[in-house]
This record gives sequence, C-alpha cells and structure tokens, in this order.
Amino acid sequence: MRYLLNIYADERVWTDATPEQQIATMEAYGAFGEEAGDRIVAGEGLEPTTTATTVRVRDGERLLSDGPFAETKEQLGGFYLVECENLDEALALAAKIPDAATGCVEVRPVLDYEALGAPDEQGARQGAAS
Repeated sequence: MRYLLNIYADERVWTDATPEQQIATMEAYGAFGEEAGDRIVAGEGLEPTTTATTVRVRDGERLLSDGPFAETKEQLGGFYLVECENLDEALALAAKIPDAATGCVEVRPVLDYEALGAPDEQGARQGAAS
C-alpha cells in the first residue's frame, strides 16, 4: 500500500539555521533515506512558501495569488511517497523523519483506483490530476 507522508514544519527554522545546522539536517534526512531504503517511491523538498502561487477557478475565471493559500505556523516543506505493508509501518516510518521532532508528518493512504473498480489506473490518476 502506498502512503503520502507530508512534512510540515516552520520554514523559518531552516532559513534561520546556520550552515552547520543545515548540513546536520541534510545528514539526518540522508540517514532517514538510507534506513527507509526502497520503501521510498518518491520524495522532494519544496521551496519556501514565498515562491508559491495559489490557483483558484471561480465562475470559469482563473484567479492567482502569491504565496500559500493560508497563513499557518507550519508549512508543507516536502513529502515522501512510500510503499509500506500497512498503516502501522507507514506511521513508524513517518516518526523517523527528522522534522517530525519539531513539526509534524501527515500520513495519508494513496487512493487505490483498482479497488474502486477503475479500469485503467494510469488514466484514473491522470484524470484526478487534471
């Protein structure tokens, strides 16, 4: 079963960190990646929320706004897509993500299109993404 691990943290911790602290954080993530191994299907860190653009469509009109959609104490800083046997394994893995110690990690099962009876999983994914 695939799970999305969304990593939320105060992005100021990173931007205010010394170079040594940033290196230590990257090393901790490297160690996590090695431990998680091939259970990681994908994963990326995200640029700060100041680089975000929010898109809304209202009455057929595309509306753009700079920045994140909401002001929050913690921001989405990255994610991992993992393959785990069950939710307990995904939760245990999420607890080992370095930012779980100061922020939080949201664990969400990926929608199982096959279980929904979708004839073409790739097509269903593309439809969900559009």
